[in-house]
Amino acid sequence: MSETFVLATHNPGKLREFDKIAKRLGFIVITRDEAGVPHDFDVVEDGTTFEENSYKKAHEIMLMTGMPTMADDSGLSVDSLDGAPGVYSARFGGVDGDSKRNYEKLLSLMEGMEGDERRAHFTTVITVCYPDGRTVTASGQCFGHIACEPLGDKGFGYDPVFIPDGYDETFGVMGPEVKNRISHRAKAMEQLEKHLEEESKSWNSLNSNTL
Repeated sequence: MSETFVLATHNPGKLREFDKIAKRLGFIVITRDEAGVPHDFDVVEDGTTFEENSYKKAHEIMLMTGMPTMADDSGLSVDSLDGAPGVYSARFGGVDGDSKRNYEKLLSLMEGMEGDERRAHFTTVITVCYPDGRTVTASGQCFGHIACEPLGDKGFGYDPVFIPDGYDETFGVMGPEVKNRISHRAKAMEQLEKHLEEESKSWNSLNSNTL
């Protein structure tokens, strides 16, 4: 897999993770700045699902660049909070992208909760939009629980308070080497690789049959 994709995100944490995972899987990714998208251009994420927001970001940046564009929408869902913060994860604390405020609000809402009440999972949905109208979508999840206090300063977002199943430390402690193998984003990228290979074979077969 050697296709080049524009990444439709400003989030530096996502950019780092996507770049490392993409290199491992054989993708080539460039930033939206490298593709010529104005830095102040933002896609309004007003969808009610990860799928809607992921598609909207990929589609709008694809229209601007004329290049295949990859976008993700990700979030943390806590079972005992009826799935919150969900699609509102990035702005849960009231300020978009303020990770500390986000997880501090989460911890305050979960004060006193124990055991299964602290169950949670991350979800990532990745959409690739092509200029010829094709769309490919993949998703991944990572299950675990919410720690009682933030631990570690690695990663971004809710990483300091999320402990994945099978581990006894948060994403914020374990660092990118482990996280980029087991995370929701890694699983979605691995699924996306398979979908793109299948889609490419189907597309090439269709074109050869029309010649």
